[in-house]
Amino acid sequence: MATPQLSPGVLIREVDLTVGRADNVLDNVGAIAAPFQLGPIDYPIDVATEQDLINTFGKPISTDSHYEYWMTASSFLSYGGILKVVRTDGSNLVNANAAINAGSRTTSTVGTADLKIKNIDDYNLNHADEVANYAFAAKTPGKWADNLKVAFIDDKADQILSLSTLSGISTGDVIEYTYDNEILPGAGSTSALQGQKLRGIITEVGSVNGHTGLGASDVAVKVCSRVSTAGTVTRIGYTEQSEVASFPSGKSAGTGNGNLSIAGLAASSPTVTESKDWYDQQTISLENGATLYWRQIAPKPGTSNYAAERNSNSDEMHVVVIDDFGTISGVQASILEKHVGLSKAKDSISAINSPQKNYYTNYLADFSEYIYVGDNVSDGSGEEDIAATDFDGSTTNPISTADGLWSQDAQDVTYGAIGNYVYTLKGGADYADGNNSMRASLGDLVTSYRLFRNDDEFAVDYLIMGPGLDTKYESQAKAQELIAIAEDRKDCVACISPHRADVVDVTNTETQTSNLLDFFNPLASSSYAIFDSGYKYMYDRFANRFRYVPCNGDVAGLCVRTSIEAYPWFSPAGQQRGIINNAVKLAYNPTKAQRDRLYPKRINPVITTPGLGTVLFGDKTALGYNSAFDRINVRRLFLTVEQALKSAGDAQLFELNDEITRANFVNIVEPYLRDVQAKRGVYGFLVVCDETNNTPDIIDNNEFRADIFLKPAKSINYVTLTFVATRTGVSFEEVAGRV
Repeated sequence: MATPQLSPGVLIREVDLTVGRADNVLDNVGAIAAPFQLGPIDYPIDVATEQDLINTFGKPISTDSHYEYWMTASSFLSYGGILKVVRTDGSNLVNANAAINAGSRTTSTVGTADLKIKNIDDYNLNHADEVANYAFAAKTPGKWADNLKVAFIDDKADQILSLSTLSGISTGDVIEYTYDNEILPGAGSTSALQGQKLRGIITEVGSVNGHTGLGASDVAVKVCSRVSTAGTVTRIGYTEQSEVASFPSGKSAGTGNGNLSIAGLAASSPTVTESKDWYDQQTISLENGATLYWRQIAPKPGTSNYAAERNSNSDEMHVVVIDDFGTISGVQASILEKHVGLSKAKDSISAINSPQKNYYTNYLADFSEYIYVGDNVSDGSGEEDIAATDFDGSTTNPISTADGLWSQDAQDVTYGAIGNYVYTLKGGADYADGNNSMRASLGDLVTSYRLFRNDDEFAVDYLIMGPGLDTKYESQAKAQELIAIAEDRKDCVACISPHRADVVDVTNTETQTSNLLDFFNPLASSSYAIFDSGYKYMYDRFANRFRYVPCNGDVAGLCVRTSIEAYPWFSPAGQQRGIINNAVKLAYNPTKAQRDRLYPKRINPVITTPGLGTVLFGDKTALGYNSAFDRINVRRLFLTVEQALKSAGDAQLFELNDEITRANFVNIVEPYLRDVQAKRGVYGFLVVCDETNNTPDIIDNNEFRADIFLKPAKSINYVTLTFVATRTGVSFEEVAGRV
């Protein structure tokens, strides 16, 4: 092609031959599916420590031997791995939730029976569009959230006025006070208020279950505007209320200055006998007898800066989650979460964490560990007592509640209010009838494990079986599913342990040996699986007792330890790297004769040796015929090399298949393999990527071929030590045939 220059000059071009590299592979990610006490359903969560496991999925439970799942996961984590944990679904699982109750502020009933919110995706798709009759729901299914309290407060009122009579007074009435030369203190000066009027709306009348601070003759008033002597109406926002925001006590109804009037009532209407700050009186009443004051938790909600800048009012709210009986935190009346200054405005942005949006529904869905928001209570569907909190300055025209619906954008909206409510979550259910039932079905477990079929979405190195199921056949079916997933992915291994009843509480070791052979014989031949013989006996600190737990989590953990302390192509077995953590003894400790029967059948013995501990004493994969791939270290060598070089192959996509591209690929691969060889992974290698395997037909078919030959290093499985006794006068050279 001719130069693109049209006149004499120097054209500079760059050709990048450094594209692509062999990335290091850190194979320390395990995956397990299990029934747990809490946590999202069928939604993998990364767990790095035992405390993370507790925080997200709860503690081990004795019912239905649930501890086997939990302690298998914990065992893997003890070796330094990362675990992707999936909580398995169950037909009986239900989220605890609370109804929208207009008649009660402290006692809640179940809002939606059989409500199951599996995870955040399920919530956003099916439960977040105001389609269910519940105010709040537990974040995950289960009985764990029963009796959890969700307390809510917004800017419903400013004052509580005690009146001499409530006759003829109702919510929505406009109340007005005319000042008569009263003094307003200012910054270094005072000013007299003469003839100015303060107007508000009565938002609540009479006592409401005792914890809103209203007595039988009290009304709650929201201060809304100030009218000057010239008749100018100034709406009072949250930041202005300190200027003129109080209806004083000791004032009688009437028409003169310094008097109180209520629209539509005669001049002989009530006297204000006392006035109190509304927010100071607001409490959270708990069933255990404790009482919390909102003023001790957070400042009064009002109007956010975002709303005020858009001519909006009363958008703020506070939400707290309370462990009433201490079932979650261990401390009664403990505040688990405090969410202050959330907004009813759908477009609201936090003034503190901009550009973080703080619309209450989305914010709690994203950041609360315990609750989701259900129906929008301001739309009247739950008959919540929404109060108008503003009016246009007249004495007869409060803004309607329809104008103040939540979930609108902030511009020109004055949001309705519900005041102080406490919701009690109820109706949660575990996996089966009865408390703490943790029995998952084979079908549900298979569904959860199949999430890991997509190797592009989830990076996984070890599929951990955990315990088996009720019958040997179900346990075998679970094992077969894991092997099939690993075979399909071809970038991980499945770790399989025997059926519990085959080894635990079986006193005859010959019977145990036969049971193991019967269990593993039907399982598929695969180099992507590892069988072990073990159930270890370990301490459960939560129940203060010892438990039998399958060793498949430990086998995966030993592979992680080997990668951390050495390299993936080293064997995870033996005294150097094969010591199993936290094992007191084994349910089955095979003898040499029994190991001789197990090992040819692909079963890696786990043994306990005095002075050494419990050790993985074999490094076979589940491959049923003789091959280099019947060893764990060889399989992991190829997994590591294949994953490392895959990125180098990806970099060649859509490039030209010519000598330059092929040479560039070889220059990436060979240094990496030389490093593997130097680290004792292979005895030798050869990379062929030239015209011999990229023939014209291959090139015309838009293909690229590279053949990589490896001589994998072999682990020592059999050691023979021969001791020869000789006579005193015999020369060693004569006996050994050596000079």
